[in-house]
Amino acid sequence: MLDNGTLNILNQAHLKNYRILIAAESAGRKDLIKTQLNKQGKQTHDIATWADFLSSHNNLCVTIAPIWMGVELEKNQLAIISEYELTHKKIQQRKKNQPDNARTPQLIYHSVAELNIGDPVVHIEHGIGRYLGLQVLTIGQMTNEFVALEYQHGNKLFIPVSNLHLISRYSAGNIEQAPLHTLGSDQWGKARKKAMEKAHDAAAELLSIYAKRELSSTEPMFMDNANYEQFCQGFPFEETPDQAEAIRAVLQDLQSKRPMDRVICGDVGFGKTEVAMRAAFIAVMNHQQVAILVPTTLLAEQHGENFNNRFSAWPVKVAVLCRFKTEKEQKTIIDELKTGKIDIVIGTHKLLQEDVRFHGIGLLIIDEEHRFGVRQKEKFKKLKAKVNILTMTATPIPRTLNMAMSKLRDFSMIATPPAKRLSIKTFLHERQTTIITEAIERELHRGGQVFFLHNNVATIEQCAEELKRLLPQTSIRLAHGQMSERELETIMADFYHQRFSVLVCTTIIETGIDIPTANTIIMDRADKLGLAQLHQLRGRVGRSHHQAYAYLLYPSTENLGADAQKRLDAIASLGDLGAGFQLASHDLEIRGAGELLGEEQSGQIQEVGFSLYLELVEKAIHTLKNGGKPLDTLNFGKEYDVDIGLPALIPENFMPDVHARLAFYQRFSDAKSKSDLEQLHVEIIDRFGLLPPTLKNLISTHEIKLDCQRLGIKKLSANKHFIKVEFSLSTPINPMTLITLVQSKPNLYQLPNPHSFKANMDEHADEQRVEKIYALLKMIKN
Repeated sequence: MLDNGTLNILNQAHLKNYRILIAAESAGRKDLIKTQLNKQGKQTHDIATWADFLSSHNNLCVTIAPIWMGVELEKNQLAIISEYELTHKKIQQRKKNQPDNARTPQLIYHSVAELNIGDPVVHIEHGIGRYLGLQVLTIGQMTNEFVALEYQHGNKLFIPVSNLHLISRYSAGNIEQAPLHTLGSDQWGKARKKAMEKAHDAAAELLSIYAKRELSSTEPMFMDNANYEQFCQGFPFEETPDQAEAIRAVLQDLQSKRPMDRVICGDVGFGKTEVAMRAAFIAVMNHQQVAILVPTTLLAEQHGENFNNRFSAWPVKVAVLCRFKTEKEQKTIIDELKTGKIDIVIGTHKLLQEDVRFHGIGLLIIDEEHRFGVRQKEKFKKLKAKVNILTMTATPIPRTLNMAMSKLRDFSMIATPPAKRLSIKTFLHERQTTIITEAIERELHRGGQVFFLHNNVATIEQCAEELKRLLPQTSIRLAHGQMSERELETIMADFYHQRFSVLVCTTIIETGIDIPTANTIIMDRADKLGLAQLHQLRGRVGRSHHQAYAYLLYPSTENLGADAQKRLDAIASLGDLGAGFQLASHDLEIRGAGELLGEEQSGQIQEVGFSLYLELVEKAIHTLKNGGKPLDTLNFGKEYDVDIGLPALIPENFMPDVHARLAFYQRFSDAKSKSDLEQLHVEIIDRFGLLPPTLKNLISTHEIKLDCQRLGIKKLSANKHFIKVEFSLSTPINPMTLITLVQSKPNLYQLPNPHSFKANMDEHADEQRVEKIYALLKMIKN
């Protein structure tokens, strides 16, 4: 935003009779600066080159040149002013190849951008209908774009794109079984009221847990910056932006008085372990023990090796407690944990045994939470009141997701892939021997190795024999959970050292050691695997810069269940790096959203959908915190209706992709400040070009809506002849201001009723209307 300081800089240059060139960071920033200066009555001119500026006679010009500081050329009476000097902040453009990390958990669920025709959609006032697409309608002489929804009996509802925040995707189990409401009936009102009551019960329980968390305190950890920086230098890679943000959040948690309870969600191989290592280092330097809980023995061994290597230069003792250790070794580890001789212990569920006691545990790290059962989770829950807990997962289970989205647990996403990492190409195929042999031969031909997953111990040897017949020259071995610990360890070590080419295995490799040379995985009967399992198993390959492949085989489409088909479609459609969180959201839709506090993951919110239920819980929490009555939340659907009487849409010829238009419509509706709208303004220009007039009108509509919310104006409508506003009961506007205006110019201003105000206008050009609305709002708020 340009403020008085900005205008002073320009005025000082004008007083010196300097001609001014403003250097903007990008085309989008340039257009925004011009718009804001024009609002201040300053006429600007576009300039492409320095030569053009020198030959121009215009006093105020704008160009694109990302410079940090400007300069005054006194002899030539010229001034170059950088955008930084105007706005007092550095504008950092997001790199085009960098993902949009603004996709918060809530946005992923609320997002309507990925809607397909026929998908169920929840309208906050009218209930659940079916999405029919975007439709351009001309009403009167005005053309606008609408979201078309179909309800029971074929009735249709058209929602202006400026009100997209009123609808959300329906996600609560089987979408084919989603209810279809009748427009104008009380069916939706009853369903919403019942959901509201449930949300209040959940909110009360959540607030109880919040209170316990707030009351429980822990000693803040001290951070020795010099030692910490030295430890960080042991990380051989550059942190990705998301990884750096997750590390910052964890360090902040550890230095606070409240015990940490944070979920780190990052795709396989995206650097979650480094976040854990840095947290462990801080804890150990504060003389506190660290326990790292992992689901499999193989993963415990791998983490043990990695932690020992990383902490080798420090006076830190790391131990691994798992079934690969002898009874004597296990007893020694348990004894040394009690006496405090061990600083970091990595283990499987053996860490949860009754005889395991700590001398002074300060941090519990849980890897792949979805692999632990309810009873195991209940055991480490008992520690939560006092111990800092860091949970790492690639696909958080729905209940974890629910709690993180309800802000019961802090949440960090690592969605940025490491440099040179390629996404895994995923193929769905009916099981055929030709596909199997071709996939294996292609991988072996480039010097790689193959995982062949067959998750049935009874028939795994038969499967291996079949592969040996198909590929007689290939070395093939088996691995499954019924083998002895030593045998399994030997097989995995041999595979790691490339002593054989194909490993036929069960899901024991789901969280196993990294094997960079294994870049093809074939999953037999993939339809029998859960979504989190599919994602985790696919993550066994693609650990290097080589292109990786995943083949998901099923018997035949006739034998596939509806849920299995959805799981396979979800994993195939989300092949992008960092897809873990979106996969968990698909899991919510497939299995039903989990109860926020219950143990079962089959949610009971079919009637209103997960997005709205979550919103109800958050509103209920806010109401209860502020001492409101439960049913006060029924007023949550307050709407600020703005109609400026001009076409306000994104033209199809400007942005042809309907999903892109939907995404931007939603982001406009979700904007909480004018700064959010400015960022969208800039992004659209940088991606698509200069804004057409109808899109400028759309942005103005949302800017005016933000002003209306602040001023307690529930409705504003304008046309060529007048502007009319209707006030809410809680408006902060002084009634005497309105009365004074009416008394001073009764022909111009009127009060049609106690809650509305009308300003008559002379005929004017369409482009002047927005400025007239701004002028009126400024006048009545004074």
